[in-house]
Amino acid sequence: MQKLSFSLNGEFVELNQLLKLVGICESGGAGKVIVASGDVSVDGQQELRKTAKIRAGQVVRLGDVEIRVLAD
Repeated sequence: MQKLSFSLNGEFVELNQLLKLVGICESGGAGKVIVASGDVSVDGQQELRKTAKIRAGQVVRLGDVEIRVLAD
């Protein structure tokens, strides 16, 4: 499993934007398509809300990629 860390600046980041910022997809629009596919989970639960607010301490998974969101 590939493990990534993301340092959060601010209170939250939208899920589709997080996927873009860590390099999983090229744009926020592409991130929305990935989330809509049902392949993304947040803290072990499937997440279908494209703009779900992801906060420090949460773990996002997509396939064999795990993203840990850390407070900056």
